[in-house]
Amino acid sequence: MRIGISTPVVSVIPGRTADWELDAGIEEIAEVAQHADRRGFHFVTCSEHIGMPSDVWSPQLPNGRGTRYWDPLATLSYLAGKTERLRLVTNILVLGYHHPLEIAKRYGTLDRMSGGRVVLGLGVGTVEAEFKALGVPFEGRGPRADDAMRALRASLSQLEPEYHGEFYDFDGLIIDPHAIQPRVPLWVGGHSKRALRRAVTLGDGWMPGAPDMETLRTMLAGFPERPAGFEVICGADSLDPAAHPDQVEETLAEMDEAGVTMVPFRPVHRSLAHYLEQLDAMAALENFTPL
Repeated sequence: MRIGISTPVVSVIPGRTADWELDAGIEEIAEVAQHADRRGFHFVTCSEHIGMPSDVWSPQLPNGRGTRYWDPLATLSYLAGKTERLRLVTNILVLGYHHPLEIAKRYGTLDRMSGGRVVLGLGVGTVEAEFKALGVPFEGRGPRADDAMRALRASLSQLEPEYHGEFYDFDGLIIDPHAIQPRVPLWVGGHSKRALRRAVTLGDGWMPGAPDMETLRTMLAGFPERPAGFEVICGADSLDPAAHPDQVEETLAEMDEAGVTMVPFRPVHRSLAHYLEQLDAMAALENFTPL
């Protein structure tokens, strides 16, 4: 199994964030990324929220979204300079918040800076208040996201992109620098059947979060004609390979059997040192396939 990391510190989620992450900064994030890079992990992630409603978090909401989200472009750009092989994954970038050409220019530049390591995890977005604050329509965001993905595919690796779609229409511009990968992977976030259909028809992979494996099998069975090389990226929270390696091996084997191809690792951890220990323990497992 190919394993990446669900990067610590970059988001603070009630009930899921360890105490040490609250005061940690870019130095700790970089240390984790460099350690993962040396151990053969495949990617680091960073999600996106521009701003969250002020009533979204309280100690009484253990399953809330949280309010702290590091900017993915700034964070991944810094980590690009601190690592050599790790793929740099947005998980996820909200399509409605950006014009496709903005994404193509900004992340195309990062792709060039990093030697072709960008993966764009993309989604339609779910926080209506965030859409409203940014002045972008919440209704109809699905069709708009589909058009944005088509526009991205037409522009990410092109010096002179051209696209004529329902919501986006452009030509006659030079985008330099642009991505050096001939095809930047586009992974679609979302656990719904609609998200999976979007991933199969427009993307290169699907990121449904952390579904139970029976649900995953059922959903994938509904889309047997997936593109060659299609990735299924599923999380597995609270893994503890240092204390329970056999249990983690069983979990990874079950995920592999269900169709998962990549896992963003989110271990049990109490400190930065413990987190690094967990990376070492995961990399030592038989089911770990190094980059």
